[in-house]
Amino acid sequence: MKMSPEYTKAQERMQPGVITSDGFLGDDTRPIVDIIAADEQMITKLGLDFETMCSLMHRLIDEGRKGLGEPVTVQNSWVVRVDEARGFLASPFDDGIFRKINVELELAPNGKPTGEKILYSELSLHLIEKHHFFQGKGSPFRLDPAQAKKVLRL
Repeated sequence: MKMSPEYTKAQERMQPGVITSDGFLGDDTRPIVDIIAADEQMITKLGLDFETMCSLMHRLIDEGRKGLGEPVTVQNSWVVRVDEARGFLASPFDDGIFRKINVELELAPNGKPTGEKILYSELSLHLIEKHHFFQGKGSPFRLDPAQAKKVLRL
């Protein structure tokens, strides 16, 4: 994939202090098209598909929000805690504005938490779903595809 003008602008918006204080790239210095390509390869290698994964993550946000900030056990498989803050965040791809919703999802087979967790936000889910962008390595909201597979039980 080539760095088009749209990707170049998005990568500029991903820098620390533009949309968020930490940015979206962490300490990853690769162009975002290379980050996306590597994660797409990993998703394929893991036997995952974006639609299934993102659909489940959306459902877990919806279930977690019912807890009003308190942890909720979902399908006797996960403990979900959703925190909402005032305000909105813009997508670095300039394709939407998202509420500040953070999700902590812990694997809990038979209702017993394992300590295996993932953290994602409404914006980070959009970036995965629409752009296959899991964020750069070292980013606070980077979602490692292998960890996501484990925690989501996919």
